[in-house]
Amino acid sequence: MFTPIDQSTWPRREHFAYYRNTLPCANSVTTHLDVTKFRAMLQKNHIKFYPAFIWCVSHTLLSHPDFRLAVDQSGTLGTHDVLHPNYTVFHEDDHTFSDLWTAHDEDFPTFYRAFLADLETYGNVHGMKPKGGQPWNFYCISCVPWLDFTGYATVVPGGQPHLFPVLTYGKFTEHDGKLTLPFSLSISHAAVDGWHISQFFQGMQDLLDTVELTAEG
Repeated sequence: MFTPIDQSTWPRREHFAYYRNTLPCANSVTTHLDVTKFRAMLQKNHIKFYPAFIWCVSHTLLSHPDFRLAVDQSGTLGTHDVLHPNYTVFHEDDHTFSDLWTAHDEDFPTFYRAFLADLETYGNVHGMKPKGGQPWNFYCISCVPWLDFTGYATVVPGGQPHLFPVLTYGKFTEHDGKLTLPFSLSISHAAVDGWHISQFFQGMQDLLDTVELTAEG
């Protein structure tokens, strides 16, 4: 569902217009997330990290409507009720990747089964978009498992910065018994400010510290 925003009462209407039209730019922020408890829980429950982490991102986005902004074909600004993950799959044989997508479901076992089914069907198919039908209410997430980076930005030269979030996480590293990974977010400044980004990162960390997932359901 797409809900139009009444810009006459929207607190960020001036900020949106300024960073959309006068000074188009994006925010790119990288932090490190503590995944010690999260990874231990997944190992205990025999769950793969990639789909579980993606589900956590999709779930957290539900609490942050500013990250779900979009402009429809008629030019109306609004908010999607949900964003579905568009994620990358790496091909070891030729070092290319493909984009796949799986519909988000708040029931984790349902999403997990659908993710694994999509991976089984399309994971070895080369090309940018082996699975058709990608909905317009999506966000992008990928992994760079070879690199513990301190900054990562996705830039769209010569055009409007995307309103939907683009997220990337990197290599696990262990320090003093804690397992962390770098996690970056790039998004149009018209959509969010630093406060919104901080709240999103905090929501992700809180979820990773407390969530209990199971593949059964």
